[in-house]
Amino acid sequence: MAEPRARAARHKGQSNFAGELRLLLLAYGDPNPHPSFPSEPLPETVRVLDEIVTDFVLEICHAAAAFAMYARRQKIKVDDFLFALRRDPGKLGRVQELLRMERELKEARKAFDQNDDQVGALRESGKKGLGELGDGIDGAATGTGRRARGKGKRGGRRASDATEGTVPKRRKIAS
Repeated sequence: MAEPRARAARHKGQSNFAGELRLLLLAYGDPNPHPSFPSEPLPETVRVLDEIVTDFVLEICHAAAAFAMYARRQKIKVDDFLFALRRDPGKLGRVQELLRMERELKEARKAFDQNDDQVGALRESGKKGLGELGDGIDGAATGTGRRARGKGKRGGRRASDATEGTVPKRRKIAS
């Protein structure tokens, strides 16, 4: 990174990540000096690690801000942070993994909220079965205009609904 920056006076001596670092040290097996001591890491260790982490976060933020300024943008984007971490494949991979997991969780929450609405509608209707409630999801029966997910036309027949008279005959292809 660039030259080390001096910590701002207002942040001097302030712990930003003390609780998390204390738990992290205990998780990684921080050795206790003696069994009679409490199972807490030394405050000096927590303070030094907190300064290191805070300096790292500040440096990455300054680098991302510099890249945004170079691109003539007022706001910092996620891509600026990815660009700032481009030379460290371990950290870059972890950030990309966390961003992917965030997207997946967001999609799962969205699907879960939609399912909650369906369950609420089922409770309100009382007499509707799951099949009738599921028919209104794709928008064909309800007229909401949402496109059905999956292959085929809207309102088309499923293979399981086919009878002998409705099944199209398949041609044999000569090889």
